[in-house]
Amino acid sequence: MSIQNEQLVHFLTSLVGERSLSGEEGAVIELVGHEMRRLGFDEVRVDRNGSLTGAIVGQEPGPTLLLDAHVDTVGVAPGVDWQHEPFAGTVEDGRVYGRGAADMKGALAAMVYGAASVDRTALRGQVVISATVLEEVMEGIALRTVVEDIQPDFVVIGEATDLKLNHGGRGRAEIHLETVGRPAHSSTPHLGVNAVHLMLPAIQAVEALELASDPLLGDAIMALTDIISDPYPGYSVIPGRCRVTYDRRLLPGETLQGVVGELKALPALAGVKVTVADGEHTTYTGATLRAPKFFPAWKLDAEHPFVQSAAAGLQAVGLPVALSAYRFCTNGAHSAGQANIPTVGFGPAPEGAAHTVDEYVELEQLFAAARGYAGIIKAVLA
Repeated sequence: MSIQNEQLVHFLTSLVGERSLSGEEGAVIELVGHEMRRLGFDEVRVDRNGSLTGAIVGQEPGPTLLLDAHVDTVGVAPGVDWQHEPFAGTVEDGRVYGRGAADMKGALAAMVYGAASVDRTALRGQVVISATVLEEVMEGIALRTVVEDIQPDFVVIGEATDLKLNHGGRGRAEIHLETVGRPAHSSTPHLGVNAVHLMLPAIQAVEALELASDPLLGDAIMALTDIISDPYPGYSVIPGRCRVTYDRRLLPGETLQGVVGELKALPALAGVKVTVADGEHTTYTGATLRAPKFFPAWKLDAEHPFVQSAAAGLQAVGLPVALSAYRFCTNGAHSAGQANIPTVGFGPAPEGAAHTVDEYVELEQLFAAARGYAGIIKAVLA
């Protein structure tokens, strides 16, 4: 069956038109489930976290290929001027505009229609499409439940790649530094110990820290994202506590213990508490997901059979193959970084389109992605 591009666009505009911030994905999950059933998917179901899966089952036993796309999106800041309504799914000038069009409802729609187009009589095993929740706040944690249930042999992450084939991705950690001083009245600061002052040499040392680099993924990053003193606001008081947050972008092989230990070893951080933040978020079903905010990086060798099969699948449907890697963190942090399942990334739109004003996906890339997913499915499960 050929891919029905007109219906694919209609489906995507419906997805974009359904507001689905993290923890509020119920309505869009219902919409995806309805479309999967209409297209003849097997075993469409929702897990305890609210993530949805639907399968296309071949006529012979074989491996399980999982294609994953998250359905939650970041919000829209009040007062920011959009030229296109962010939750309308506007089609204009060969693009679909709206929050989530690129990150990553476009990929999800393309996955559903790409998989539905495949002749299941030619497949061994099954392809499963997962629409996962809460990725924007805890990468890979909801996917972990899907992986435990489905037990896939291979995973495709649909985050934006500009139609490149990604075989690696940076990870992410949220690091807290904390200093404790002694509060005093700000008219007599000499009677106290200012916790912010204690933090300053620690920040200078961290900013001067030389981090590792990877030929595929680039440099590790340590970006300061906030400084908070306590009490705040500080009315006539010297702060007795200060906390700094760093966004640490990870490379393959880096561990939680190693990243924390590297910081604790800095002389300027003697007496500074160094921790990885604990994440806790509630899904729209009421389930609570908890995990340290440490999401590992991953990399698969370019010559790995799964990378080569995916590349062959793209070539078979007329798409050029360019290998690359994600610079941001994705659900691959679990599938590849923790579960060690062979994983690649492939999706429409460039990375830089995510989280932007007037976010969009090109229709040509949307259609190409759907063909690409179908090609990968056929190549892996033929």
